Amino acid sequence: MSVGRVIHSDACLAEGAAWLAAAEPRFAAALELTGPLPLRLKPDGFEALLSAIVSQQLSVAAANGIWGRLEAAGALTPAGIAQLDDDALRACGLSRPKIRYVRALAEADLDYAALRTLPDDEVVARLVELKGIGVWTAEIYAMFSLGRADVFAPGDLALQEAARLIFELPERPKDAALREMATAWSPWRAVAARLLWAYYRQAKSREGIR
Repeated sequence: MSVGRVIHSDACLAEGAAWLAAAEPRFAAALELTGPLPLRLKPDGFEALLSAIVSQQLSVAAANGIWGRLEAAGALTPAGIAQLDDDALRACGLSRPKIRYVRALAEADLDYAALRTLPDDEVVARLVELKGIGVWTAEIYAMFSLGRADVFAPGDLALQEAARLIFELPERPKDAALREMATAWSPWRAVAARLLWAYYRQAKSREGIR
């Protein structure tokens, strides 16, 4: 299997958004509300996965605080983490489970360049073999660090809620149901995800306004 389409620029996003709008009228209406979608691409590699582990189940502010302390301690590389004991990592704000995950990542010797050449499913499969990396984190990495155009993250609660709102569903679709829905949005599922997230932010900002 080939890698498939990779998102490099705003032009790629615009192409995907136009395809989705033509394929699904409700996406066209949502795009009228959200406007151009954010690119949100990030560098790939160790730091990206480390950041994902640090951020799990935390607010942005809390995650940023921990990240700043890790950076100050020189712990944003495998070698830097290896030089710190558990007490030092705990002092940076990492919980015991996250310390285990961070050490496992540092010791994994993952070939990040090779991930760029693998099909989407293999990227996710390779990443979830690592302790502390679940399917959602692997899909987010593929979407934003590798720019994969046809990856989706149906376990994401914001995507589920946005799908409920846009498609006027009686309840929030679960992971399996949303994954099935998203097959209709291929080959631009990662653009559909950006649209759903953007719509979700718009919907939440409108709540409570009188």
